[in-house]
Amino acid sequence: MALVLCTGSDPVLMETRRLILEKAGHTVVAALDERTLVAACEQHKFDVAVVGQNVSPNLKRRVLMLVRKYCPSVKVLELHHNYASKALDNADAWLEVPTDTPGELADRVAQLASE
Repeated sequence: MALVLCTGSDPVLMETRRLILEKAGHTVVAALDERTLVAACEQHKFDVAVVGQNVSPNLKRRVLMLVRKYCPSVKVLELHHNYASKALDNADAWLEVPTDTPGELADRVAQLASE
């Protein structure tokens, strides 16, 4: 299973995401701020980084830049609301939320990790 870096701005959504991913067998490290994100990338070799849907487009781009700089081999999955467009044209994958099933997030992470 994958080692996943979850980024976002809402601690409740981050916890829900962590539970979904861990139930599917993934290991999750959360980063709610830039300092934590950089420290996590320096300590781990992540397979997938998930960028949360409630992060502003500008902040999503900043997160992507930091992830690419400090975790260059990681695959990036951008979550976005079903009423909003994607903010990260150069992410590796996207997932519209809410999804039809909670397992869709875990499945997409597993798919990215195996590529």
